[in-house]
Amino acid sequence: MPRPRVAVILHKMNAAILDRLAVCSWSLQPQTPKQLIDQLNEIGLRRIQCALDPIREHPGVWGQFSEECARSGVALASGMLGCVGEDYSTMESIKRTGGIVPDSTWDENWKNIQATAELAQRMRLKLVTFHAGFLPHEEKDPAFSKLLHRMRMVADIFAARGIDLALETGQETAATLHGFLMKLGRANVGVNFDPANMILYEKGDPIDALRTLGSWLKQCHIKDAKKTRVSGQWGDEVVVGTGEVHWPDFFKTLAELRFNGNLCIEREAGNQRVPDIRVAKQFIEKLYPK
Repeated sequence: MPRPRVAVILHKMNAAILDRLAVCSWSLQPQTPKQLIDQLNEIGLRRIQCALDPIREHPGVWGQFSEECARSGVALASGMLGCVGEDYSTMESIKRTGGIVPDSTWDENWKNIQATAELAQRMRLKLVTFHAGFLPHEEKDPAFSKLLHRMRMVADIFAARGIDLALETGQETAATLHGFLMKLGRANVGVNFDPANMILYEKGDPIDALRTLGSWLKQCHIKDAKKTRVSGQWGDEVVVGTGEVHWPDFFKTLAELRFNGNLCIEREAGNQRVPDIRVAKQFIEKLYPK
């Protein structure tokens, strides 16, 4: 049973959890704003974390997205920035190509990041998330100082526009990410915590990681997974509630941390995205009825 103080906090958070639920737009793979809004209606949620790259790259299709959301009563919880050249086919390939680490894609990524910061400001977003790439474990690694410098550049261009950044979790241990953020020293940079990624990347227990990174939390993804059967290979992303994330402990820990940010449902596997996301929403509604 929860301790009395935690039980009171949990009770107060029940409705708030449901009110803070959102959907990651890229999970739905929409081709147009109308399709995305129709999918949200089908799911029964009115908040999204929106992928910013399609809006930047295809203004003819997505250029009026903010206005269309406003007319449809859809709230923008946050944005997401991708990096060019990323290859998620294997753990090794994404380690080589992920985020702002590779020199071969840095110039193009930096150009896109600057344009995306301007876009996020025009959309009046207060938070943007992205994968920085695999963080070096040792400060003496030459890649550490290089990534630190690049991250400060990225952090500062968003901070100048009043926007926070949240780094995705999973590609390193919670302790490594915590140490990097301490060294980074940028108040507008924190964590977008994804419990499933901790399992998929074999980077530790999600609940322990959540406690380690609690002071850095800016947003959470609601995603589930089962650990790999072969070390060094991906685990399986699964529908929320059918994997190895212990959701009661997850939300209890968020309550203890007094976290009140966005909770964005993400689904990146399978070809039944709308039904799967609806199941995730219903799963959380059963855990925390109003």
